[in-house]
Amino acid sequence: MKQFVALVLYFLSLPLQAFAADSALSAKTEFADVEGLKLAYREVGSGDPLILFNRLRGTVDTWDPAFIDALAEDYRVILVDYPGVGYSNGELPPDMVVLSDIMANFAKAVQAPKFNLIGWSWGGALGQVFLVRHPEMINRAVLIGTNPAGTIEHQMRDDWFKLAVKPINDLKDEETLFFEPAYPESLAAARASHDRIYSRPGVADRIPSTMEEFKLYFAAAQKFHEDKEGVRKALTESNVPMLIICGDNDPGTPADNWLPLIRTLPRGQLLIMPRTGHGPQHQFPQLSAEYIDAFVKADL
Repeated sequence: MKQFVALVLYFLSLPLQAFAADSALSAKTEFADVEGLKLAYREVGSGDPLILFNRLRGTVDTWDPAFIDALAEDYRVILVDYPGVGYSNGELPPDMVVLSDIMANFAKAVQAPKFNLIGWSWGGALGQVFLVRHPEMINRAVLIGTNPAGTIEHQMRDDWFKLAVKPINDLKDEETLFFEPAYPESLAAARASHDRIYSRPGVADRIPSTMEEFKLYFAAAQKFHEDKEGVRKALTESNVPMLIICGDNDPGTPADNWLPLIRTLPRGQLLIMPRTGHGPQHQFPQLSAEYIDAFVKADL
């Protein structure tokens, strides 16, 4: 009995931080050895693994912490920097086929041989290539603010692209890049998301900012839309359940590009969120996480 009381008193004496699980803002950066590269990653939460593929210029720092922490309530959330991006060494391959194979080996290196995938924007394109090349590794795939493979009818707006390749984006840029400036509630969400992301020191220091870096992303995206690997057709034959989440006014990857394809995806679902743009999960972090959780857990 005395030992039990002593144990209770010991735990009561510990600071609250000793019991706190890592959050998106407190998780440390770790490194996985993959094909001679050191790929930076962070983990938050526990449960079935959920790996996130990031947007053009995105790093482990630039996901909205509110979205990550909401997902981490039920999942082991794994954020990763591509080769040559953020905290990872090497160089970004200008080919999503090559990168998808690297990401497959990364998943194995972090003990996630089968996982749920979330891909945003450029990372959503990579996610499509990945689920076609490595379907046995994917439980379910969530594609956010992205275009389908192959030829698309609705192109990105020129003003949006010019902002996307500025060396440094400020809050005003982000309002157009990821939100819907026409609505006050979207502007308020933009500021809140920006403040959460930049509460971690040094975020801007790791974001790719040169045209030489951008060209690697562009070359990979061009091959994705040339689609010589037949990814678009393979999606129509895939048995991987897919949830496609779009903003209703996305100037970069318009939701309309999915309308000709969605009815041909055997296990595809399309969700269009209102009064938002290219980053619906940053405008609606909790709601987006709840949609994803419901999709992953649903009996399909």
